[in-house]
Amino acid sequence: MEPWGAALFGEPCRQCGFRWSITPPEAVSWVRGFGGRARETTCSLTGEEQVDGWSVAAYVAHVGDNLRQWSERVQAARLAGRPEVAGYDPDALADARGYASIPLEVALWSASSAAERWADVIEAALHEGVELRHATRGVQRAEDVARNNCHDAYHHIWDIRRIVEASTPRER
Repeated sequence: MEPWGAALFGEPCRQCGFRWSITPPEAVSWVRGFGGRARETTCSLTGEEQVDGWSVAAYVAHVGDNLRQWSERVQAARLAGRPEVAGYDPDALADARGYASIPLEVALWSASSAAERWADVIEAALHEGVELRHATRGVQRAEDVARNNCHDAYHHIWDIRRIVEASTPRER
């Protein structure tokens, strides 16, 4: 099995400082507020700014797509009894979806909507004790999905803040 969560990123995450000890309800609440956080973090940006590859708008679009993907995966287990989950290549999805051409305002709208839906789905999955079987990570309980997806969203807000810092002229 591939390492994931704290085993891969550290406790706390070595880059963004995310604490894996967050409770699943706290993770759901944090993600539910993603739209407002992303809007606040990007308010002074065009969306085209970037550091290390992806633009601000691309990071926001990715979070929305990731939350949508996991909502569908959890719903497949909940509604259709299909807990098997395959991995996906986020860079290939970014190319297929054309992240480079998605305006920031559209990415914010889409990610906000995806975060709300995700939170509703994960709350139900937590209550029902849903478990997925990921092709490379093994069993992923609803609690794991809540933390993993929260980390992804949190980490990309951190990425955007790095871009803001790199874009802001320094006073001497």
